[in-house]
Amino acid sequence: MIQKPSAAFVAASWSALLIGIAGYIVGLWNANMPLNEKGYYFTVLMFGLFAAISVQKSVRDRLEGIPVTDLYYGLSWFCTLLAILLLIIGLWNATTLQPSEKGFYAFAFLLSIFAAIAVQKNTRDSLAAKDPNEKKPEDKNATFNI
Repeated sequence: MIQKPSAAFVAASWSALLIGIAGYIVGLWNANMPLNEKGYYFTVLMFGLFAAISVQKSVRDRLEGIPVTDLYYGLSWFCTLLAILLLIIGLWNATTLQPSEKGFYAFAFLLSIFAAIAVQKNTRDSLAAKDPNEKKPEDKNATFNI
């Protein structure tokens, strides 16, 4: 039986996600860089958030016995690591950014990624706690929510 996450943990997870994303985006908005460079960093953030949620979902599905193809599982991990690598490469090559700005983007990105995983976990745990008689994956009439 899965225990429902506490309201404090749910609030902390959502707060961390919103603070991380907002800080990253405000930093981009105020940055003195070309628009295409801002677009690159924004796209890396969105790609990283999606990939991290995909990793959490595929890992959790496998632990719960829900079938996940090896291809999707591997792509989820690959994309998460690729998003982190793309951010590192972008920051490494950003000659106009101060080291403190680079650190700010790196930590806002990592905070957002971690928080996205926590929010996804809380969502799954809350749904599972609401319906303890959830149908098993082998039931052909079962429907599953994220």
